[in-house]
Amino acid sequence: MKLLQFKKNDEICLGVKTDFGILDIKEAAQAFEQSVPVTLKEVISHSEEGLAKLTSLVERSISHRNDELFISDDAVTYAPVVTNPEKIICVGLNYINHAKESNMDIPTSPILFSKFNNTLAAHQEPVIIPEGVGKMDYEAELVLVVGKTVKNVSEEEALSYVFGYTAGNDVSARDWQFKTGQWLLGKTPDGFAPIGPYVVTSDEINPNHLTIECRVNGEVRQKANTKDMIFNCATLVSYISQHMTLKPGDLIFTGTPDGVILGYPEEKQNWLKSGDEMVVSIESIGELKSILQ
Repeated sequence: MKLLQFKKNDEICLGVKTDFGILDIKEAAQAFEQSVPVTLKEVISHSEEGLAKLTSLVERSISHRNDELFISDDAVTYAPVVTNPEKIICVGLNYINHAKESNMDIPTSPILFSKFNNTLAAHQEPVIIPEGVGKMDYEAELVLVVGKTVKNVSEEEALSYVFGYTAGNDVSARDWQFKTGQWLLGKTPDGFAPIGPYVVTSDEINPNHLTIECRVNGEVRQKANTKDMIFNCATLVSYISQHMTLKPGDLIFTGTPDGVILGYPEEKQNWLKSGDEMVVSIESIGELKSILQ
Protein backbone atom coordinates (compact mmCIF):
# COMPACT_ATOMS: atom_id res chain seq x y z
CA MET A 1 0.00 0.00 0.00
CA LYS A 2 1.21 3.51 -0.84
CA LEU A 3 0.32 5.95 1.92
CA LEU A 4 0.81 9.70 1.99
CA GLN A 5 -0.07 12.77 3.99
CA PHE A 6 -1.51 15.90 2.42
CA LYS A 7 -2.72 19.31 3.54
CA LYS A 8 -6.41 20.18 3.48
CA ASN A 9 -8.02 23.15 5.26
CA ASP A 10 -4.97 23.61 7.52
CA GLU A 11 -5.15 19.94 8.50
CA ILE A 12 -2.76 17.11 7.65
CA CYS A 13 -4.79 14.26 6.19
CA LEU A 14 -4.08 10.65 5.32
CA GLY A 15 -4.35 9.43 1.75
CA VAL A 16 -3.81 6.21 -0.17
CA LYS A 17 -2.45 6.22 -3.72
CA THR A 18 -4.67 4.22 -6.10
CA ASP A 19 -5.09 3.84 -9.86
CA PHE A 20 -8.07 6.20 -9.61
CA GLY A 21 -6.27 8.96 -7.72
CA ILE A 22 -5.53 9.61 -4.07
CA LEU A 23 -8.23 8.37 -1.73
CA ASP A 24 -9.03 10.81 1.09
CA ILE A 25 -9.23 8.34 3.97
CA LYS A 26 -11.12 10.59 6.38
CA GLU A 27 -13.76 11.45 3.77
CA ALA A 28 -14.11 7.81 2.72
CA ALA A 29 -14.43 6.63 6.33
CA GLN A 30 -17.24 9.12 6.92
CA ALA A 31 -18.97 8.25 3.65
CA PHE A 32 -19.07 4.54 4.44
CA GLU A 33 -19.40 4.98 8.22
CA GLN A 34 -16.36 2.78 8.68
CA SER A 35 -13.94 3.02 11.59
CA VAL A 36 -10.35 3.19 10.32
CA PRO A 37 -7.11 4.96 11.29
CA VAL A 38 -7.20 8.47 9.82
CA THR A 39 -3.58 9.54 10.47
CA LEU A 40 -0.34 7.83 9.59
CA LYS A 41 0.55 7.72 13.28
CA GLU A 42 -2.65 5.76 13.95
CA VAL A 43 -1.95 3.40 11.05
CA ILE A 44 1.52 2.62 12.39
CA SER A 45 0.28 2.16 15.96
CA HIS A 46 -2.50 -0.23 14.85
CA SER A 47 -0.06 -2.22 12.72
CA GLU A 48 -1.57 -5.15 10.77
CA GLU A 49 -5.11 -4.45 12.03
CA GLY A 50 -4.95 -0.85 10.89
CA LEU A 51 -3.68 -1.79 7.45
CA ALA A 52 -6.39 -4.44 7.09
CA LYS A 53 -9.09 -1.86 7.85
CA LEU A 54 -7.53 0.56 5.35
CA THR A 55 -7.39 -2.14 2.68
CA SER A 56 -11.07 -2.89 3.20
CA LEU A 57 -11.97 0.80 2.93
CA VAL A 58 -9.88 1.30 -0.22
CA GLU A 59 -11.47 -1.73 -1.92
CA ARG A 60 -14.94 -0.54 -0.97
CA SER A 61 -14.25 2.99 -2.24
CA ILE A 62 -12.92 1.71 -5.56
CA SER A 63 -15.86 -0.64 -6.09
CA HIS A 64 -18.36 2.17 -5.49
CA ARG A 65 -16.27 4.70 -7.45
CA ASN A 66 -17.45 7.83 -5.67
CA ASP A 67 -15.23 10.30 -7.49
CA GLU A 68 -15.67 12.90 -4.75
CA LEU A 69 -13.54 10.74 -2.47
CA PHE A 70 -10.57 10.71 -4.87
CA ILE A 71 -8.16 13.58 -5.52
CA SER A 72 -5.89 13.84 -8.55
CA ASP A 73 -2.16 13.87 -7.86
CA ASP A 74 -1.87 17.35 -9.35
CA ALA A 75 -4.46 18.75 -6.94
CA VAL A 76 -2.74 17.53 -3.78
CA THR A 77 -0.54 19.67 -1.56
CA TYR A 78 1.77 17.08 -0.06
CA ALA A 79 2.97 17.01 3.53
CA PRO A 80 6.00 15.04 4.69
CA VAL A 81 4.96 11.38 4.88
CA VAL A 82 6.01 11.41 8.55
CA THR A 83 5.59 14.69 10.40
CA ASN A 84 6.79 14.21 13.97
CA PRO A 85 9.32 11.42 14.41
CA GLU A 86 11.07 11.18 17.75
CA LYS A 87 14.35 10.50 15.95
CA ILE A 88 15.80 11.02 12.48
CA ILE A 89 18.92 8.87 12.25
CA CYS A 90 21.17 9.17 9.20
CA VAL A 91 23.92 6.85 7.99
CA GLY A 92 27.06 8.25 6.42
CA LEU A 93 29.33 6.67 3.81
CA ASN A 94 27.19 3.54 3.37
CA TYR A 95 28.17 2.90 -0.26
CA ILE A 96 31.81 2.04 -1.03
CA ASN A 97 32.08 4.31 -4.07
CA HIS A 98 30.64 7.25 -2.12
CA ALA A 99 33.21 6.76 0.63
CA LYS A 100 35.96 6.70 -2.00
CA GLU A 101 34.74 9.82 -3.81
CA SER A 102 34.59 11.63 -0.45
CA ASN A 103 38.23 10.65 0.22
CA MET A 104 37.21 8.93 3.45
CA ASP A 105 37.97 5.50 4.82
CA ILE A 106 35.45 2.74 4.15
CA PRO A 107 33.65 2.33 7.50
CA THR A 108 33.87 -0.89 9.47
CA SER A 109 30.71 -0.04 11.42
CA PRO A 110 27.84 2.32 10.53
CA ILE A 111 28.56 6.04 10.83
CA LEU A 112 25.55 7.70 12.43
CA PHE A 113 24.46 11.31 12.69
CA SER A 114 21.11 13.01 13.21
CA LYS A 115 18.71 15.45 11.73
CA PHE A 116 15.75 17.06 13.50
CA ASN A 117 12.06 17.61 12.71
CA ASN A 118 12.76 21.13 11.43
CA THR A 119 14.52 19.55 8.45
CA LEU A 120 11.45 17.66 7.21
CA ALA A 121 10.02 18.82 3.89
CA ALA A 122 7.39 17.43 1.56
CA HIS A 123 7.37 16.36 -2.06
CA GLN A 124 7.31 19.54 -4.21
CA GLU A 125 8.04 21.78 -1.22
CA PRO A 126 10.78 24.38 -1.90
CA VAL A 127 14.11 23.95 -0.12
CA ILE A 128 15.44 27.33 0.99
CA ILE A 129 19.19 27.93 0.67
CA PRO A 130 20.35 29.44 4.00
CA GLU A 131 22.01 32.82 3.84
CA GLY A 132 25.76 32.44 3.58
CA VAL A 133 25.74 28.88 2.20
CA GLY A 134 27.54 28.43 -1.12
CA LYS A 135 28.03 24.68 -1.39
CA MET A 136 24.61 23.06 -1.62
CA ASP A 137 24.57 19.33 -2.43
CA TYR A 138 22.06 16.49 -2.86
CA GLU A 139 22.05 12.94 -1.44
CA ALA A 140 19.43 10.46 -2.70
CA GLU A 141 18.56 7.93 0.00
CA LEU A 142 16.20 5.09 0.88
CA VAL A 143 14.48 5.95 4.16
CA LEU A 144 13.07 3.42 6.65
CA VAL A 145 9.98 4.18 8.74
CA VAL A 146 10.09 2.28 12.03
CA GLY A 147 6.82 0.51 12.87
CA LYS A 148 7.35 -0.88 16.38
CA THR A 149 9.40 -0.11 19.46
CA VAL A 150 12.66 -1.96 19.01
CA LYS A 151 15.65 -2.51 21.28
CA ASN A 152 18.51 -4.98 20.79
CA VAL A 153 16.90 -6.75 17.85
CA SER A 154 18.78 -9.36 15.81
CA GLU A 155 19.50 -8.82 12.12
CA GLU A 156 17.25 -11.79 11.34
CA GLU A 157 14.24 -10.12 12.98
CA ALA A 158 15.09 -6.47 12.31
CA LEU A 159 13.02 -5.87 9.18
CA SER A 160 9.85 -7.11 10.90
CA TYR A 161 10.03 -3.86 12.91
CA VAL A 162 9.99 -1.69 9.79
CA PHE A 163 6.59 -0.27 8.83
CA GLY A 164 7.58 0.92 5.38
CA TYR A 165 9.98 2.72 3.09
CA THR A 166 10.09 6.12 1.43
CA ALA A 167 12.44 8.27 -0.63
CA GLY A 168 14.58 10.92 1.00
CA ASN A 169 17.08 13.60 0.10
CA ASP A 170 19.78 14.29 2.68
CA VAL A 171 20.32 17.85 1.46
CA SER A 172 23.72 19.08 2.64
CA ALA A 173 25.49 22.42 2.97
CA ARG A 174 29.07 21.23 2.50
CA ASP A 175 30.73 24.48 3.59
CA TRP A 176 28.85 24.28 6.92
CA GLN A 177 29.20 20.50 7.20
CA PHE A 178 32.99 20.59 7.27
CA LYS A 179 33.47 23.67 9.44
CA THR A 180 34.33 21.20 12.22
CA GLY A 181 34.66 17.44 12.63
CA GLN A 182 30.93 17.26 13.44
CA TRP A 183 28.59 17.27 10.43
CA LEU A 184 25.53 18.66 12.24
CA LEU A 185 25.51 22.25 10.97
CA GLY A 186 25.52 21.24 7.31
CA LYS A 187 22.77 18.68 7.75
CA THR A 188 20.14 20.37 9.91
CA PRO A 189 18.97 23.66 8.35
CA ASP A 190 15.22 23.97 7.87
CA GLY A 191 13.87 21.80 5.04
CA PHE A 192 17.07 19.79 4.53
CA ALA A 193 15.28 16.39 4.74
CA PRO A 194 12.63 16.13 2.03
CA ILE A 195 10.81 12.78 2.23
CA GLY A 196 8.02 11.21 0.18
CA PRO A 197 5.89 11.39 -1.77
CA TYR A 198 4.71 8.02 -0.43
CA VAL A 199 5.58 5.54 2.27
CA VAL A 200 5.22 2.04 0.84
CA THR A 201 4.38 -0.66 3.37
CA SER A 202 7.11 -3.21 4.00
CA ASP A 203 5.12 -6.14 2.60
CA GLU A 204 5.53 -4.63 -0.89
CA ILE A 205 9.24 -3.78 -0.77
CA ASN A 206 12.51 -5.70 -0.90
CA PRO A 207 14.84 -3.02 0.46
CA ASN A 208 17.93 -4.96 -0.55
CA HIS A 209 17.37 -4.62 -4.29
CA LEU A 210 16.00 -1.22 -5.31
CA THR A 211 17.29 1.08 -8.02
CA ILE A 212 18.01 4.53 -6.59
CA GLU A 213 18.65 7.63 -8.68
CA CYS A 214 19.04 11.38 -8.37
CA ARG A 215 18.52 13.82 -11.24
CA VAL A 216 19.34 17.52 -11.19
CA ASN A 217 17.52 19.57 -13.81
CA GLY A 218 16.89 16.32 -15.69
CA GLU A 219 20.53 15.16 -15.65
CA VAL A 220 21.26 11.86 -13.89
CA ARG A 221 23.81 12.52 -11.14
CA GLN A 222 23.44 9.38 -9.00
CA LYS A 223 22.39 5.88 -10.01
CA ALA A 224 22.93 2.72 -7.97
CA ASN A 225 21.14 -0.13 -6.27
CA THR A 226 20.53 -0.65 -2.57
CA LYS A 227 22.25 -4.04 -2.90
CA ASP A 228 25.47 -1.99 -3.02
CA MET A 229 25.06 -0.78 0.57
CA ILE A 230 27.94 -1.63 2.90
CA PHE A 231 25.45 -2.17 5.74
CA ASN A 232 22.02 -3.31 4.58
CA CYS A 233 18.74 -2.26 6.15
CA ALA A 234 18.51 -5.19 8.55
CA THR A 235 22.05 -4.56 9.77
CA LEU A 236 21.31 -0.87 10.30
CA VAL A 237 18.12 -1.44 12.31
CA SER A 238 19.84 -4.06 14.45
CA TYR A 239 22.95 -1.93 15.02
CA ILE A 240 21.05 1.23 15.89
CA SER A 241 18.72 -0.68 18.23
CA GLN A 242 21.75 -1.87 20.21
CA HIS A 243 22.60 1.74 21.01
CA MET A 244 19.18 3.37 21.42
CA THR A 245 15.51 2.43 21.48
CA LEU A 246 13.79 3.03 18.17
CA LYS A 247 10.16 4.17 18.36
CA PRO A 248 7.24 3.92 15.89
CA GLY A 249 7.55 6.67 13.31
CA ASP A 250 11.31 7.12 13.67
CA LEU A 251 13.15 7.61 10.38
CA ILE A 252 16.43 6.07 9.24
CA PHE A 253 18.17 7.61 6.22
CA THR A 254 20.25 4.69 4.95
CA GLY A 255 23.03 6.53 3.09
CA THR A 256 23.67 7.81 -0.41
CA PRO A 257 25.52 6.36 -3.42
CA ASP A 258 28.34 8.06 -5.29
CA GLY A 259 27.73 10.97 -7.63
CA VAL A 260 27.33 13.85 -5.19
CA ILE A 261 28.92 17.19 -6.07
CA LEU A 262 31.37 16.81 -3.17
CA GLY A 263 32.91 13.85 -5.01
CA TYR A 264 33.66 15.79 -8.20
CA PRO A 265 37.15 17.20 -8.85
CA GLU A 266 37.27 20.65 -7.31
CA GLU A 267 37.34 22.41 -10.69
CA LYS A 268 34.09 20.65 -11.67
CA GLN A 269 32.15 21.28 -8.47
CA ASN A 270 29.20 23.32 -9.70
CA TRP A 271 27.19 23.63 -6.52
CA LEU A 272 23.40 23.75 -6.54
CA LYS A 273 21.75 27.15 -6.89
CA SER A 274 18.32 28.71 -6.62
CA GLY A 275 15.96 27.32 -9.27
CA ASP A 276 17.64 23.91 -9.52
CA GLU A 277 15.31 20.91 -9.38
CA MET A 278 16.36 17.76 -7.52
CA VAL A 279 14.46 14.53 -8.19
CA VAL A 280 15.12 11.44 -6.08
CA SER A 281 13.68 8.32 -7.71
CA ILE A 282 13.48 4.94 -5.98
CA GLU A 283 12.10 1.82 -7.61
CA SER A 284 8.64 0.80 -6.32
CA ILE A 285 8.33 4.00 -4.27
CA GLY A 286 8.20 6.97 -6.63
CA GLU A 287 9.81 10.32 -7.34
CA LEU A 288 10.52 12.96 -4.70
CA LYS A 289 10.88 16.43 -6.25
CA SER A 290 12.38 19.49 -4.63
CA ILE A 291 13.25 22.93 -6.05
CA LEU A 292 15.86 25.12 -4.44
CA GLN A 293 15.10 28.73 -3.58
